[in-house]
Amino acid sequence: MRGFRPFLVKELREVARTWRIWVLPSIVLFFALSGPLLAKVMPEILRSMSSEQLGGAVIQLPEPTWRDAYAQWVKNLTQIVTFALLIMLGGTVASEVRSGTAVMVLTKPVSRTAFVLAKAAANALLVAVTTLIGAACTWGVTLAVFGEAPLRPLAEPTAVWLAFAALVVALMTLTSVLVPSPSGAAGLGVGIYAAMTILALWGWAVEHTPAGLLGAPGALLAGERPPLAWPLATTAAAAVVALAAATLVFSRREL
Repeated sequence: MRGFRPFLVKELREVARTWRIWVLPSIVLFFALSGPLLAKVMPEILRSMSSEQLGGAVIQLPEPTWRDAYAQWVKNLTQIVTFALLIMLGGTVASEVRSGTAVMVLTKPVSRTAFVLAKAAANALLVAVTTLIGAACTWGVTLAVFGEAPLRPLAEPTAVWLAFAALVVALMTLTSVLVPSPSGAAGLGVGIYAAMTILALWGWAVEHTPAGLLGAPGALLAGERPPLAWPLATTAAAAVVALAAATLVFSRREL
């Protein structure tokens, strides 16, 4: 795997100098900082709206707690941030090939395998660091707003989602190799994600496949103990297979 380390360093520098350092971190940090505040004021907003619509009648709602703030974080991770990843990572390899950058890079002592894996590693690091910073911000704002913010109910769902996000990075690397258009690769990724959400309706799949990680963060936050051993194992295996397939296809592709 010739040239992996220097090319990874180059990719990380490129992340820091281009739009990628702003898009995903901005989305994650916005929801991390606003989620606890929204959880705090939402019941009051709902009371006000219901009072106006029901002629002064007041609906009794439970007082918000730290759990509501964490629920906002988990919902945003599993829905909006996941979708943003699918769109953002569509050009992982495809955009480099279309612009001709890949050809120039591969004329240097960088193997095609190193090219693909370094891009996947850089994206995975960006997702991991951004998510951990976002989780820390959520914890801090929740503590400031609610006066209580236990770590475990936040750490467990975040860790499970990160495992799923690693699979998303691997799958999007593969789709970006298979489809020459970044938008087409993103569309294929969205299709795969949609198929997984349908698969998550099947009990066996929830217990044995990566589809089980889709609802696991919310279940963990609710105090449940969903089956995670097989979903985590198959997620890791699927990520390895996806990356292996991406390197194999790219090694045989004409640029």
